[in-house]
This record gives sequence, C-alpha cells and structure tokens, in this order.
Amino acid sequence: MDSARTSTASRTPLRALATEAVHAGRDDLARQGLHAPPIDLSTTYPSHDSRGEAARIDAFAATGAEPEGPPVYGRLGNPTVARFETALARLENTESAVAFASGMAALTAVLLVRASLGLRHVVAVRPLYGCSDHLLTGGLLGTEVTWTDPAGVADALRPDTGLVLVESPANPTLAEIDLRALAHSCGSVPLLADNTFATPVLQRPAEQGARLVLHSATKYLGGHGDAMAGVVACDEEFAGRLRQVRFATGGVLHPLAGYLLLRGLSTLPVRVRAASTTAAELARRLAAAPRITRVHYPRIGGAMIAFEVDGDPHEVIDRVRLITPAVSLGSVDTLIQHPASISHRIVNADDRRGAGVSDRLLRLSVGLEDVEDLWADLDTALRGPVRGAGSRTTSHGAPAPDDEAGTPTVLRPC
Repeated sequence: MDSARTSTASRTPLRALATEAVHAGRDDLARQGLHAPPIDLSTTYPSHDSRGEAARIDAFAATGAEPEGPPVYGRLGNPTVARFETALARLENTESAVAFASGMAALTAVLLVRASLGLRHVVAVRPLYGCSDHLLTGGLLGTEVTWTDPAGVADALRPDTGLVLVESPANPTLAEIDLRALAHSCGSVPLLADNTFATPVLQRPAEQGARLVLHSATKYLGGHGDAMAGVVACDEEFAGRLRQVRFATGGVLHPLAGYLLLRGLSTLPVRVRAASTTAAELARRLAAAPRITRVHYPRIGGAMIAFEVDGDPHEVIDRVRLITPAVSLGSVDTLIQHPASISHRIVNADDRRGAGVSDRLLRLSVGLEDVEDLWADLDTALRGPVRGAGSRTTSHGAPAPDDEAGTPTVLRPC
C-alpha cells in the first residue's frame, strides 16, 4: 500500500503513502521558517473583533465547518490537533478527519450524530473491541443494536438504522470482512469500519465504500504508548456534525497528544511493515509449537497475532519476561494480554465465546524487537508445565473432534 497514490482534490501533486506520512500536516512549515510543527497549548485566543467572532461561532453552529480566521477557543479547535487531522485524512484518503480524547469518545460522537437524527438502531458484527461492544449493548446512549454476521447485515437494516459497525481485522480474533461487499449491503446506511489494527498502511476502508473510518489513535497511529486519542476519518459533511458533538460534549484532544500523534504518523509505514514481518514469522513458529492449538493471523498481514494454548493461558502471561503483559497494542514494544480477562471481560461470556473469543485465547501485539529475542521469550513461556496437555480445543473452548488432532491450525482468515 506504500506505493498507492492518493486522489483527493487537496493533494497536488499526488504522493505515495510513505511520503504523505512524513509531510502531510506539515506542508506550510517551510514557508513559516519552521522545521518541526509547533505545539499550540492555548485554551483561548484574544480577539477585539467580537462581531466577527460571533459570526464565526454562528457559522460553526450551522454547519460544523472549521471557523475561518484565528482560533476562538480550545474546545472549538486547535491548530496542532488540526495538523494531525489533516495528515490522517490524507493517509485514509478522506476529505476530513476529526480527533477526540479517546477511541471511545470518537465512537460515542458518531453514535450521537446519528441518534440526533432519530437513527438510534445500529447493526454490528462481532467481535468488536470489548468496550465498543459494551457501549452498544448497554444502551448507554439510548441506542439499540442488532448483532449479525456480515451476510445478515442487509436483512438486519431498519428504517431507523443509523449505522453499520465492523472491525476488520477484528479485535481480538483478527477475523476479516470483505468491506466492499459489506458496504454494498449497507445501501444508504453509513458503514463505520474500525481500522485500528490494519492502519491505512494495510487498507483504506473509505476506498472500499466505508463512509466512516475509526481509529483508536492510541495504538499504531501514535505508536509509542504515550498518547491517548481517537479519530474518525470521513467526508466533510459528517465531519462538521462530529465537530459540533465534540464542542458540545467536550471530548477534545489535548494539543500535546495531537503533536505526538502527528509525529507518530511520520514513521507509521516503517513501523507497521517492520512489525508485520516479525509477526508473520512468529505466527509461523507458533503454528508449529506443540502447546499451541490454533493461530489466528489475517491474510492482510499486520502486527497482531492471536493464538490459543493447550493449557492455562494465564501461566504463559506470568512467564514472559521480554514481552510486556499489558492492555493496549500498537506500541514499539511487544505486548500480550488475555482478552477474556481484560479487553473483552465486559462482554457477556456466551456472546464472547460465540464470537470466537475463547478462554484460552491470547492476543499478541508485536513490536520492533528482534524476532529471535521475541521467540526465545515466547518459547520459554510456552515450555513450562501446562495443565490439560494433549487436549486440543476449538475456538469456543470445547473439545475438538478427534480428526483435528495433530498439527495446529493457522486460520486465514480467522
């Protein structure tokens, strides 16, 4: 994807993804005599033209378009954050992007935009990130959700359906969805594709028909585990509504986080490619490991692996030393966690297992360490005593049929 050319009108001449990652959001710096983007920490901005300021606020209230002229207030917008938004929109090949304080704040804003139009019904495909699942199922925003598989999306649509929501590759099973076919099934209902795992390096959902592209920017976009954020890449019309929700609810991104995210984008293609190469090799070795019963690694590639162990997964987490046992993903260091206990514990156990999130599943976010060092740590952790050795399991935790015994299975797609 790094050689793909972008095509929006704002980009002339057309540039490769790797070039956009370095230069997008920074195009004006040389003209200002700057090399590094400045960090604007102001919460408010002086103005002696109160009439003009009032007119700009009225214009924002009408359309949500970014106000012309100098900034007004930090909740309305920030120049540093705007640079990150511009850059991410270019990488995802959308007209606009709107950043928020977290991925959940970004998803909440999307749901509120649709609910404000009386469209409170959501069609969703499991698995999703556990807190996204909970936000829909818990009805915290007055939404109603219908869970279905991709083939059932068209039949699940109703007159009050405001959104179809999917992740591909999915968290944590790495299941993949044909986004182009799904977008066709959605008709006029917006498709929101969570692209956190793939990043625009591996796929651009907007080019496959998704109207909205969601990222937990905390992950790969920032890439260093030191900035929390969410962002929605979309057309300008929807972006305006998102800005209005952000202003009203206050889910703004701090300028320092915006700066760190913009810096993270500049190395995104290099980091994703390097980590993906290591992950593919680890997936191959895990598939041959005797204490692994199933490996999930997507066709699209990427730096995420999920695997099921023959025995207690908590013991594996306890024995790793180089790999960090922690939630989140997408950082320069490798992280491992047990989804059924952490990221997806909030999801009903039957729903969780029905979506393929078994109790023996571990999720590995591969970083930039040397592959041999990572494998040595994993291999040592897996070689410890394992309870229940010899009994292979399916992704739902039940005993597997006898004819499945033997070589572990690498699912492509999961």
